[in-house]
Amino acid sequence: MRSIWKGSIAFGLVNVPVKVYTATEDHDIRFHQVHAKDGGRIKYDRVCTVCGKSVQYADIDKAYESPEGDKVILTDEDFAKLPAAEKHEIPVLQFVPSDQIDPILFDKSYYLEPDSSTPKAYVLLATTLERIDRTALVHFTLRQKTRLAALRVRDGMLVLQTLLWPDEVRAVEFESLDGVAAPRPQEIKMAETLVESMSDDFDQDQYTDEYQIELKRLLDEAIASGTGKVPEQPESAPVEMDAEVVDLVAALQRSLEASGRRAAGGAEDNGKAKPAKKAAAKKTAAKKTAEKPAKKAAKKTAARKGA
Repeated sequence: MRSIWKGSIAFGLVNVPVKVYTATEDHDIRFHQVHAKDGGRIKYDRVCTVCGKSVQYADIDKAYESPEGDKVILTDEDFAKLPAAEKHEIPVLQFVPSDQIDPILFDKSYYLEPDSSTPKAYVLLATTLERIDRTALVHFTLRQKTRLAALRVRDGMLVLQTLLWPDEVRAVEFESLDGVAAPRPQEIKMAETLVESMSDDFDQDQYTDEYQIELKRLLDEAIASGTGKVPEQPESAPVEMDAEVVDLVAALQRSLEASGRRAAGGAEDNGKAKPAKKAAAKKTAAKKTAEKPAKKAAKKTAARKGA
């Protein structure tokens, strides 16, 4: 990984030098836009609507247009005059309970690596954050943009997560929810039972991006065919809609039954159903044992009659 930023965390009078790395990456397959007729690449040109000439990126400024139609053009020099936090410092503003930060506010994540031959201050801050179960709120300036961010610990490493400003989260009220009747106690109870049957510890390794896997397979097949086009695929039968899904209780009951069948199937696959088989075997053995004396008695009776 390459660091994208260097600076230091200002923790009171303690200075913690760090390097910043992007913590996540996008694995989506990239496509080029092409002309459907001949496969030629589609290119875009920055053209001025006034003079009609192509404009280089270095010659482009930013313009703002007000709702009333007034236009203001700003240059890089204008942006440089705006107040911003120290570009190479991450000041800690305060420590807040971690559960008070709504997850909807989280934006992008970055790893922080100690940038010092003696990272004692880094380890001290990371250890302190783990022990107090609080999140540090900081200011973080990257690419001429100052953000509020949360500083926390993940696997012993400091992680910086930029936060959205409050006015960047939309306030919503859907009319479709007005006047909706509250769920019945029976529905709530069955829903809770269904949730309980589907509950388990989170393990992200058991989830995969099926879309990307199938897309990669499709592209590999197209490349292997040598035609540059995707081979024809048989159409799958459409899934029939369940007409009874309107009845929540019935739908929940069927969901519970399906969940139970899946659990039973998983138990058999893992060998957990063996005790049941053993019990059945014991019953059969007991039955055979009980039958043996009866058969012996019948033979003795037949022998006496013959005598």
